[in-house]
Formats: sequence, C-alpha cells, structure tokens
Amino acid sequence: MEQQRNSPPRRRQRPRQRPPVAPPPQGALVEGPPRPVVRRGPRPGPGARPERPRGGPVRRPRPRPVPPLVLALRRLPRPRLTGLGAGLFAAGAMFVVGCLDWLLFGGSPLVYGLLFLPVSALTALWVREADLVTAPISVPIAFAVGVVPIAGGVGGVGGRTMAVVTALAVHAGWLYGGTLVAGLITCVRKVREMGRRQRAAAAARMAQRRTTP
Repeated sequence: MEQQRNSPPRRRQRPRQRPPVAPPPQGALVEGPPRPVVRRGPRPGPGARPERPRGGPVRRPRPRPVPPLVLALRRLPRPRLTGLGAGLFAAGAMFVVGCLDWLLFGGSPLVYGLLFLPVSALTALWVREADLVTAPISVPIAFAVGVVPIAGGVGGVGGRTMAVVTALAVHAGWLYGGTLVAGLITCVRKVREMGRRQRAAAAARMAQRRTTP
C-alpha cells in the first residue's frame, strides 16, 4: 500500500499593488527638473545698434600700398650674371652710352654721369649673390671705359691717355656716386641673403626637432 504524505496547502502570495496616485488638482503646479536660468540684459532701445558677438571673424590688416617706383623695379628682368659677366655688361653699356653721348650731345659729362648711375644700379642688381663683391669693383672700370669716346685728346696714344685721366679726375664725383650706389645695393642684398640663410637654418632645426623622438 502506498502511503500518501499529507502536506498543508501553500498560500499563493499575491503581488502587492501600489495605491493609485490621485491626479493633482486643477491649477496646481507640478514639480519637475529645474530649468536653467537665462539672464537677459537690458533690451536695446529703438535707436540702439545690436551688439556683435565677440567671437566674430577677425579682420586682417590691409596691405600697404607699394610705391610705383618699387613696382617698376619689380617688373624689370632679373638675370643672374657672374662677376665677369657683370663687368662686361657694365663696360659695354657705358661704352655705348659714351658713344651716344658723343654723337648726340657732343660729349656732355652731365648726360654721361646721369646715365652712369642706373647702369651701376643694374650691375649691382643683376650680379649673382656669389659674386656680389665684384659689382663695386667693375663699376669704376666701366666708367673709365665709357669715358674714352668723350674724353677727346690728340697726339696719339699718350695724348688720349692723358685726356682720359683728366676726365676721370674732373668727373670723379659721378664716379664716386655710381660706385656708392653699387656698394649700397650690394650691402642690402648681402644682408637679405644672410637673413634668408638664418631663417632656413632655423626652419631646418625646428623640422629636425619635430621628427626626432
């Protein structure tokens, strides 16, 4: 015979129900998350201008106008002559100037001296940077070569040589002026070249520091 075990019946636990929440009465305020407080300044009047935001676009300074003389110099050709080439250019140009001065103006030293200044400047501008020292040296030689057609003189080679020496002594002011112009342009170009080299060396050092760990 099988024996049945009688166990007391288990009571099922019912889930507790929360009491219903009564809706808020009409006109009552419902509490919620606090809203951010926005502070507004005084309203501008009818004639006031609206303020611009501080983080607006930054105006770049306008470039300064370039003088017309500098623009004209930039338009000129910029060949790079060696020291010998610059000397030959200056001597040939001054010889042509001297011949034209003798044919058109009767050998006027004023015209010759005035044309000697731009030739000296072009010689100093067109010589390459490695031969800048040769420009102030080749310019006086070119002046002496160009003086030969306008110096005159009679009596063979000796007489013409003395006439050239006399013309150089008389017109030494133009000679010194052209040499000074060539020397100043040479110094300015030399200083600019040294500055470019220093900036390139500094940029190379900075790039090397960035690449090295």
